[in-house]
Amino acid sequence: MPTPWSLLALPPLDESLLAALFADLPVTVTTPADRTPAAVTEAIGTAEIVVGDWSGRLGVGPEQVAAASRLAFVQQPSVGMDSLDPEALGRAGVPASNAAGANAISVAEWCVGAAFAGLRSLAWADAQMRLGEWPQLTISQRGGGELAGRRVGIVGMGDIGRACATRFAALGADVAHWSRRQRSAEEAGGARWLALPDLLAHSQLLVLVIALAPETRGLIDADALARLPQGAYLVNAARGGVLDETALLGALGSGHLAGAALDVYATEPLPAESPLRDDDRILLSPHAAGASREAQGRLISLVIDNVRRAVSGEPVLHVVNGVDPVIRRRD
Repeated sequence: MPTPWSLLALPPLDESLLAALFADLPVTVTTPADRTPAAVTEAIGTAEIVVGDWSGRLGVGPEQVAAASRLAFVQQPSVGMDSLDPEALGRAGVPASNAAGANAISVAEWCVGAAFAGLRSLAWADAQMRLGEWPQLTISQRGGGELAGRRVGIVGMGDIGRACATRFAALGADVAHWSRRQRSAEEAGGARWLALPDLLAHSQLLVLVIALAPETRGLIDADALARLPQGAYLVNAARGGVLDETALLGALGSGHLAGAALDVYATEPLPAESPLRDDDRILLSPHAAGASREAQGRLISLVIDNVRRAVSGEPVLHVVNGVDPVIRRRD
């Protein structure tokens, strides 16, 4: 009987639940002794497969890769890979996969919902009503209006970007996009490609769904926000590092932007003292855009199936660092 593969699981779940998820596969599931980077470094030495931490608290960086002499495959249970170092894993010959597409519908629907909420000041109006107010006449002074006919710009055009484009277009918006690789409208859910400066000038509503990478960190800074039309709105469901939060507060404070909706932050959880919490023109969400039951079900199924592929010799899916997708044990 073949020796079970050693699987180190980093998600913030009970070890018994994690073992149950992989019970039908020839793997032995372990978890770090505690939820610290040092514990991951210690535990990874015997691991052949790592399932990453979607919360981002535990990662696999150069220190962990150096300690992982038996590591053959890393599966991240999210689309974002910022808690891993795919390049370091690639140099070690270890393929790293993400969960591309699993939460695309959920995140896109959140972006549309956040756009409606911002444009119509729904959260603000609800809060005012609960305070005993009746803001029927003042709500229009906050800006906003209809989504139909509004110029929408999407930054990023993966599965989530395409899902956003089709939904905003179906609601009557004029949708364009920018991505690092120029795509046709057919590839982009009907959204035409514009150079980034042109997209910013176009966007009465800017939707961020691009992956965080060295070249996208700080992409939307004060200069980029200044290029948006007066009274624009911004929705960020990408990563906090893509957007300069201080610049966002400045653009809102000056009146150049009318509102924003954020699901992601430079520091997570968002600190209690963050000034983002003090501005009622910002809709705040706890990095939960992809946290629907349906998306979670798809994500779990994708992770389990990719681990099954790994241990059975089938090519794994969604490798992001260019390494051979056929997983081989290391002696």
